[in-house]
Amino acid sequence: MLDPMARGPLPQDEYESIFARVPRLTVEVVLAHDDQIFLTRRSSGPCAGLWHLPGGTVRFGEPVADAVARIGRDELGVELVADGLLGVIEYPSHLEAGIDWPVGLAFSCRLEDRPPMSSEAACWFSTLPAEIHDEQSEFLLRLGVVAPHP
Repeated sequence: MLDPMARGPLPQDEYESIFARVPRLTVEVVLAHDDQIFLTRRSSGPCAGLWHLPGGTVRFGEPVADAVARIGRDELGVELVADGLLGVIEYPSHLEAGIDWPVGLAFSCRLEDRPPMSSEAACWFSTLPAEIHDEQSEFLLRLGVVAPHP
């Protein structure tokens, strides 16, 4: 049996070569509590500076629920459990910009321990910030989990 975790993330050149030709499956963590949503800020890449749902690429052979748990541990420092699939987020803005074609499975998640702490790069929002992926903003507004940007 193939051990997906032994393979780890792809080297950047291989990643770009593969995902220039095929969709990239991602998981998106929707962590909502008391009419607030938890977002993180991209520090690098073509979307640097934008707020977004925590998430990442599903690795080859990795169960989707395990990918959600990995994002919680690696990106947020918390234990997360995926409660259910909320929907799919496609990113035509990435395709139009020639970046890639992510297809995100958005999961409602619950914390197994303490909530993640706010910082410059991670924050709880009661209204959506202006600097957020349009696709994620539209998705969250359709769900009604947070108020629109004033």
